[in-house]
Amino acid sequence: MAPAEGTLPVQALHEDADILVLHKPAGLLCVPGRGPDKQDCLSARAQQRWPGALIVHRLDQATSGLVLMARHIDAQRQLSLAFEQRQVHKRYVAVVQGHMEQRDDSTWAEIDLPIAADWERRPLRVIDAAAGKPSLTRWHAAAHDPLADTTRVLLEPVTGRTHQLRVHLSAVGHAILGDALYADAATQARSSRLLLHASDLALAHPATGETLQFHLPPNF
Repeated sequence: MAPAEGTLPVQALHEDADILVLHKPAGLLCVPGRGPDKQDCLSARAQQRWPGALIVHRLDQATSGLVLMARHIDAQRQLSLAFEQRQVHKRYVAVVQGHMEQRDDSTWAEIDLPIAADWERRPLRVIDAAAGKPSLTRWHAAAHDPLADTTRVLLEPVTGRTHQLRVHLSAVGHAILGDALYADAATQARSSRLLLHASDLALAHPATGETLQFHLPPNF
């Protein structure tokens, strides 16, 4: 029997003396959580294979796709600054409920809604015009399936708020299939996993300045 997705060994798309580009499967934490049952995670597995590897950014546990790690502290500092200054390009693929239409098929549309923590229901986030932080997502509808009434969407988060893509899509009436936090019961039940995948990363190498581009298509 094949191992479950969460028990597969770490898959590296790229490794050198400074950085790692890894494939995180859906259901695996990026960093350890609280409790002995949440110690298995991508960073722990990476550190077994590449001692000293350091986390730079994270994906939600339910999200699959590309994760960048640093091999040493100097690379981590440079990559963290690049993320902070929005110099790292990220793209995601999602399958959402309903027909997500664009006025112009050749351009990207935007969801510009402020996001705040929902302190009564942590770790959930909410759209909050008064207390929310500015949050911007660019999106492009790739394909609509009229029989399933779903849309495959390309997403580019300009800001990096917690749960940003999930909150934004739910807020505009197109929750991601399988989303246990922000979709209604019917939409959640349409997939056994969250159909959200980090498919693309583009960045300048922290040591050489070379432009690197990585692509990992989703398995949905």
